Amino acid sequence: MAEAARQKFYDRCGRYLFIAAACLMTILIFSIIVFIGRQGLLTLGDVSPLEFFFSAAWDPTQKQYGALSFIMGSLLSTLVAVAIGTPLGLAGAIFLAKVAPGWLKRIMRPACDLYVAIPSVVYGYMGLILLVPFLRENFHLATGFGVMAAALVLAIMIMPTILTISTDAINAVPRALGEASLALGATWWQTIWHVVLPAAKPGIMTAIVLAMARAVGETMAVQMLIGNTPQLATSLFMPTATLTSNIVVEMGNTPFGSTWGNALFLMAFVLLILSLGMILLIRKFSQRSVA
Repeated sequence: MAEAARQKFYDRCGRYLFIAAACLMTILIFSIIVFIGRQGLLTLGDVSPLEFFFSAAWDPTQKQYGALSFIMGSLLSTLVAVAIGTPLGLAGAIFLAKVAPGWLKRIMRPACDLYVAIPSVVYGYMGLILLVPFLRENFHLATGFGVMAAALVLAIMIMPTILTISTDAINAVPRALGEASLALGATWWQTIWHVVLPAAKPGIMTAIVLAMARAVGETMAVQMLIGNTPQLATSLFMPTATLTSNIVVEMGNTPFGSTWGNALFLMAFVLLILSLGMILLIRKFSQRSVA
């Protein structure tokens, strides 16, 4: 009886501990959102929402706070990176899940996990000394910095995420589906394309959205390669800036509470909203997967 009572007491304490931890994390996250949102929305008292969201004129010394170029730079670099990284990552996932021998899988899977752990500044530095000169010399550019340089490095950074999660999603598809397709006379590729990939679609889409969230929130590598110029990019090889890179470049020069500083907080809030939206997309795909 004493042992059962002690075990029940431990179970109750553990339950309360987990509830307290969950409540603490919820309060912290909610506090961050409220603080950034409250500070950022103060900008709209001095700057018109139309100017902030639809103007590309950014010059705080002249009281111009148009953030359109940063928003478009973030979206453009993310979309190009996903467009490049998704086919390569998905091809690697198909190879690892359905083609690679067992000994190669045991080598490649830890290697992919290792790529995720590489600091972003390392990717940025490698892009700075290898990719930027390559683009400058082969495409006859003035500097080589721009959306393409940042997007190519981002594509390399998000590929391991797409590859590992997509591999798990493909492996989770029941083998009976593929075997039935082959038994009906379909080729191996037809089975992969028309049976396996559609069945694994929720997991693959989750991987892509996670990769987009990683790309849109990336700071250091993008800041090193995109050129950090507050102008609206009309070409993939044109220097521009993103929300994250501009915050990093200017946050040390702005007094807290000024319109300039509040505008940077509003950029962070926009970035936070984008990330939350992607998390909601992940939940949607996950629920569809369970259903």
